Amino acid sequence: MGGQANLYSFPDVSTLARKLRAYVISCQEAGITRHGVFKVGVSGGSLPKTLAQALLAPPSGGNDTVRWDKWEIFFADERAVPLDDPDSNYFQLKAELLDKIPSDSKPTVHTIDPQHLDNTETLAGQYNEVLVKSFAKGDSVKLPIFDLLLLGCGPDGHTCSLFPGHHLLNEAEAWVAPIEDSPKPPPRRITLTLPVITHAVRVAFVATGRDKKDIITKIFETGERLQERLPCALVNDGTGERCSWFVDDAAAEGVSCAKREFSL
Repeated sequence: MGGQANLYSFPDVSTLARKLRAYVISCQEAGITRHGVFKVGVSGGSLPKTLAQALLAPPSGGNDTVRWDKWEIFFADERAVPLDDPDSNYFQLKAELLDKIPSDSKPTVHTIDPQHLDNTETLAGQYNEVLVKSFAKGDSVKLPIFDLLLLGCGPDGHTCSLFPGHHLLNEAEAWVAPIEDSPKPPPRRITLTLPVITHAVRVAFVATGRDKKDIITKIFETGERLQERLPCALVNDGTGERCSWFVDDAAAEGVSCAKREFSL
């Protein structure tokens, strides 16, 4: 894969949010130009709060509009819990962002089917069908192509529900995979697989806070042997310059050589 992932570091989360907004809107416009909609996948954790700060701000001009009615939102991973459970990634996104979008401009949101919570294989299969209906449209495609995936980075280097050393990192066929033994609770989940993530047009990680500095240093500044099974590093390797990291200075404190100036 050509190039290296872009690491953009900002002095505070407010500045990061403004730049992230510009980046997301750029991806939005490219997606709408390509096929009339913007297909974006999101993860949970602290990401929904930062996204809300970025995307709910008033537009600064005509080229700074979030065109919510053109958005199709998918979940890069989800927990096998009811949609109104605080552990649900959908619930987090709904509380932080979706409920605050004006009612006349709502995005299309693709959730898991809570009827299948007792069987993660079936749950993953159901969500796989959601992707097939949106991305394949009756055609045979090897992998879905998201316009943008917005992801987080765990302190162990995990992203979505792909964890270091887990056998799911080797999954090469499925689009959506079940996981019953997540090292982080709740243990039962579904997740996009690594080939789907690295096939996206753009991938953006959002990571803030001093507690992320050790893992970001490992991802960007240690040798391949240490990085080789860190899921975030595998995404970097698989996407190259199509991948961008939006971090604050506290999270990037240990990184000296990989930072870039943000520009569109």
